[in-house]
Amino acid sequence: MYVTSRGLIVVDVQKDFCEGGSVPVAGGARIATAVADLVERSAGDEYQYVVATRDHHIDPGSHFSDTPDYKDSFPVHCVAGGEGGEFHPHFAPTVTGGKVDAIFFKGAHSASKSGFEGADEHGTSLADWLRARGVEDVDVVGIATDHCVRATALDAVKAGFRARVLLDYSVGVAPDTTASTLDDFRQAGVTFSGEAPAPR
Repeated sequence: MYVTSRGLIVVDVQKDFCEGGSVPVAGGARIATAVADLVERSAGDEYQYVVATRDHHIDPGSHFSDTPDYKDSFPVHCVAGGEGGEFHPHFAPTVTGGKVDAIFFKGAHSASKSGFEGADEHGTSLADWLRARGVEDVDVVGIATDHCVRATALDAVKAGFRARVLLDYSVGVAPDTTASTLDDFRQAGVTFSGEAPAPR
């Protein structure tokens, strides 16, 4: 009998995207803690597989800018090998403790907001990794709802997965772009649960 699995995709819970980082999202540290708690209690039970994505920039071209528009260009962040690209300390112990099955690095030489543009240490894409393990349903959480969580969830549907975003475990940059993101989800067939926290 063919058994499908549910996966959890944790998007970019990294130091540079939380308070004190180079591109901080208000509430990022709180989400890092919440996501860690979710993984600790759900890995191997509700979720057969848990993966995490990381921005991992080497030379992303115009994605880095001294005059960023905060849509396509941003200040320097998550540089490969730098401290800002590391997982936030509220989430990092969950990774080192073995609760995360694979890490997918994205954006070495491009913006690459979606986790589905990334690859693991062996060069395997996220979509191929999930399919090889019978995953058909994914929940997406992390930072930020209106940027990389959005791109990852939309690409999950494009890749043939059923995708749901858990808003209680995600945080957006701004109210207007978060609201428009929810409209994008509805149109694309991405479901979501919980409430989008009001960015502060």
